[in-house]
Amino acid sequence: MHGDLRADTAAAVRIRRADDVLDMQRAARTGGTGPVLRWLEGRTSATAFLMNPAGTATYPARALLGDAERGLALRGARELTERRLGSVAIDEDGLTCIVLPLDGSRGSTAPLLAAVVPRPAPPELPLLLADASSVLSLSWLAEHTRRRQRRLRIAEAGTREAVLRLLMNGHTSTARQIAGALRPALPEVVRVYVIEGPPSVRGQLARKLSDMAKGAWVVPCPVYVDHLFMLVPADDAPAPASPPELAALCWIGESSAVPLRDTATGYAQAFHALAAARGRPERQASFAAGPDLALTIGPAAAAWAKAFLSPIRTHHARRTQDPDGAELLATAASWLSFHSRATAHLNIHRNTLSARLTCIQELLGLDLHRLSDQAALALALRSATAQIPPPPEGDAARAAKPVPVLDELLSLPRVGVWAQQQFRPVTGPDVPACIAETLTTWLRLDARIGPTAAALSISASAVRKRLTRAEALLSRSLLRSPSAIHDQWLALRTLDLAEQTEASAAR
Repeated sequence: MHGDLRADTAAAVRIRRADDVLDMQRAARTGGTGPVLRWLEGRTSATAFLMNPAGTATYPARALLGDAERGLALRGARELTERRLGSVAIDEDGLTCIVLPLDGSRGSTAPLLAAVVPRPAPPELPLLLADASSVLSLSWLAEHTRRRQRRLRIAEAGTREAVLRLLMNGHTSTARQIAGALRPALPEVVRVYVIEGPPSVRGQLARKLSDMAKGAWVVPCPVYVDHLFMLVPADDAPAPASPPELAALCWIGESSAVPLRDTATGYAQAFHALAAARGRPERQASFAAGPDLALTIGPAAAAWAKAFLSPIRTHHARRTQDPDGAELLATAASWLSFHSRATAHLNIHRNTLSARLTCIQELLGLDLHRLSDQAALALALRSATAQIPPPPEGDAARAAKPVPVLDELLSLPRVGVWAQQQFRPVTGPDVPACIAETLTTWLRLDARIGPTAAALSISASAVRKRLTRAEALLSRSLLRSPSAIHDQWLALRTLDLAEQTEASAAR
């Protein structure tokens, strides 16, 4: 009879143990390490936690331990590590502490499982902890692997973003060196795509585009949270459209084929194409190339830009932490393209950006709140980097001429033709006259919506709607940077100069 009772008791213990293991496994499946530890605490009234061999609690990071509990756990961890035991149980000051190691993977140090409980400890506690150590080992290993994978993804994303920043700032050689550790390799000639979509699907969209466009670099834009930047080899077939399940949420702008060193130009082209794509049912557009003003002006633009930018190029920083001329030029180009978002593009603080802009204004004698000064600086930077053919050799008369001023460059006949082309899309017979009127008024008022609305006696929203219509007609971005606003102002100034010249001739 006693034998039957002992057998029934042993069977009940085995059943209870099996139920406990199943409960721990369910807890691990629903939430991992945390729910298992909480289940242990509820089952045994012990304080259960994970700690590293140095005795510091790792999960939960703020385990509610008094000095006595902490000291006992530290002692148990030290004995377990130094004596290489399978488990340690210590009774002291009315407390019982049990410490067991978890199983880790090669190259990783698994934590220790510890439980501290007032004496007398529940008799089933050692067995429960032994069973829990197996469940927790698997949970911890899975969580550790996910954390490592996440860190690797973050590191790779950071590296790719760094490569993008270098390309955008013209540091092609350095970008190639860093990109050499990743795949695919950067091509010599590229097409740039800017994909706009809800920030909530940007990660999903990036993964799908990476799978669909082999050999492409897909990087979340560091400036706009709703944009993706995609770089593809220009000699490949056209990049696929957005994934079918996301096509209704996205717009795509495509650049022309550009050398890798001109990635920033390709980005601006794709950004302008994106503005055109927003007004098209196919939600995708390619850049409509037009003549470049710096190339239209010719060698005189390069000479003017050299003189215009000379105060910055010859600037030497007074202190080691101050920006030199090259940094100021990069800051000017970034600010003209992105304005306040240049902080994200350059990865600098807004106070640093403000200080650099103040220095640029002082060196060049500009007021960058005025659109005219912004446009002059933008043309100078573009002319300094454009591949402008040199003047014919031996042209002594040309070399002896003084450096022209900007209005003289804009008064050239060929520049007048360029300016007419810039405004032709908004002055056609089928376009309401209010579109061109709003655009020119906006440009003359330093691209400020409020004063433009007041001057035209319309609402601010009406101004934005008309400018959005102008964007679609011009196939250029106006309201978001990088925009074509500087070219449009220069074109308007050219037309105004031509009109003044005609009026003077008529008198």
